[in-house]
Amino acid sequence: MGHGHAHGHAGGPASGRHRGRLTVVFVIIAAFFVVELVYGILASSLALLSDAGHMAADVVTLGAALAATKVATRPDTTGRRTFGSYRAEVFASGFAVLVMLGVSVYVVVEALARVGSTVEVQTRPMIVVGTLGLVVNVVALVMLRAGAGESLVMRGAYLEVVADTAGSVGVVVAGVLVATTGQTGWDAGVALAIGAFVAVRGVMLGRQVLAVLGQHAPEGLDVDEVVADLRAIEGVGDVHDLHVWVLTSGMNVATAHLVADGSADVDVILADARAALRDRHDVEHATLQVEGARAPECHSVDW
Repeated sequence: MGHGHAHGHAGGPASGRHRGRLTVVFVIIAAFFVVELVYGILASSLALLSDAGHMAADVVTLGAALAATKVATRPDTTGRRTFGSYRAEVFASGFAVLVMLGVSVYVVVEALARVGSTVEVQTRPMIVVGTLGLVVNVVALVMLRAGAGESLVMRGAYLEVVADTAGSVGVVVAGVLVATTGQTGWDAGVALAIGAFVAVRGVMLGRQVLAVLGQHAPEGLDVDEVVADLRAIEGVGDVHDLHVWVLTSGMNVATAHLVADGSADVDVILADARAALRDRHDVEHATLQVEGARAPECHSVDW
């Protein structure tokens, strides 16, 4: 019988590589949030205030993401966190989902409250601040784009800024429509559209967070193909108790039992299995057990 481990990602989770850019984005978004909030109040624009509310969500979630990337790379001093604190960024992404949905509900409630009421909306601040917000968000998107494909927490931050960019466009459109038609209902209507867009983005990210917390197989990985590749290794007669899941963004984990033929070299089987998981399925941390025959204990486990 043999037992082996394969480890990868010595540099930590993917989010850590983009912490510098995340910090810069946090600073510029936080600064512009104050500007948008002040002018939203002065202009009595619900669209501008809703976008400011969403930018506040950006500030909170970006701050949480920064904290999570720091915690995730911190060594465990308790001896109880056997996987470290890598899941911190997943929890930060879940918090981002809650904030996005909360902002969406607030915008909808405020927009409905304005139905039938007359509110004087100042369009010039809406257009100017909305345009400036669009520029700020485009800069933030460019800085976050690379990390969004590697890290769940970076993807959450990226989606937040995508939604805020759409919000800035909506603010400018609402300002132009109110200025040209004199109908302030456009302001509430655009605010509702922003709220709906943010909610959809939040639900999409929430599904990804739940998939990680539910220990689903990594997206795009075919478990049957993994089993077939392990069984194809010379000296392996069977594979059972295979589990594959995502620890955090960019860190896939697997465990499996490999039943070896009587004359097989256990060390060679372990090396070949680790290589197959790493090179074909992007699983760099694997705990593998090689046994001469299916162990009786495997039959006795009822879960």
